[in-house]
Amino acid sequence: MKSLLEIKNVTVRFGGVTAVDGVSLSLGKGELIGFIGPNGAGKTTLMRVITGMVKPNEGEVILEGKDLSRLPIHERVSSGLSLAQQIVRPLVSFHALDNVILACGKKKTENVLSSLFHKDTSEESEKAKDLLTQVGLADSFYNFPETMPLGHLKRLELARALALDPKLLLLDEPLAGLNQLEARKLSDLIVTLNQKGQSILLIEHNLKEVIRICKKIYVQDNGRFLAFGETAEVMSNIEVQNAYLGKNKNA
Repeated sequence: MKSLLEIKNVTVRFGGVTAVDGVSLSLGKGELIGFIGPNGAGKTTLMRVITGMVKPNEGEVILEGKDLSRLPIHERVSSGLSLAQQIVRPLVSFHALDNVILACGKKKTENVLSSLFHKDTSEESEKAKDLLTQVGLADSFYNFPETMPLGHLKRLELARALALDPKLLLLDEPLAGLNQLEARKLSDLIVTLNQKGQSILLIEHNLKEVIRICKKIYVQDNGRFLAFGETAEVMSNIEVQNAYLGKNKNA
C-alpha cells in the first residue's frame, strides 16, 4: 500500500525531558489506524508535531511525498491535513451551519483582499449541509453550539474538519466525554467515513472502540514506539499488555 503519511525518526525534547524519542510511523491511503498508549506516552505531542504546533528537534513529517517538517500550520492544512480536536471550540455566535460554511470557504478567505470579491456562499452552504447530514446533524443546521449536547458538538467538530477536504483526517480523542452508546455511534460514523475512502489517524483512550473499529493499531509508551500492526497481534503483545493494560509480566 502506498504511504500517505510518513513520520521518520521524530524526536521532541522539552528541556531535559524527551517527550517523543525517535518515533517512525507510516499510514497508507485509505487506512484507519488507531493510535494508543498510556497517559504520558507522547501521543498528543506527536499529533502536534504532525500538525505543526510543535517543532521536533529531529525527524521529518511527510504527506504524500511532500516534506511538511518546516511548513507552518496553515500550509500543512492546505497540503491536506485536518484535525478534529478533543476539546471542541466552535464559534459560539454562529449556528452549526455557519460554523461549517466558514470552514468550507477556507480557500476564499485565505487572502483578505480576494475574500471581498467572494460574497456568494451558496456553494459552501450546500456543501456544509451535506457534511452536517453525513455526521448525523441534519436536524441541527440552525442550532447554536451552546444549545447542543457534547455528542452533537463532537459531530460538528468532525464536520468542520471534513470541510477542509483533508487527505488525512487526524482525530484527537473524539470519544472523550461520551457515554458508551454515543461513543459506539460516533465510532461507527468514523468507520463509515473510512469506508468512503477517508484516511484517518485516530488517537483514542477508549480501547474497546479502537479495537472494535481499527484493523491496525500503533502503540507508544514513554515517548517511544512499542508496537504496530494488526490489532489482534498488537493486543496480544505482552509488552503492550504490560504498558497499556497494566498486566504483570509473570502472570
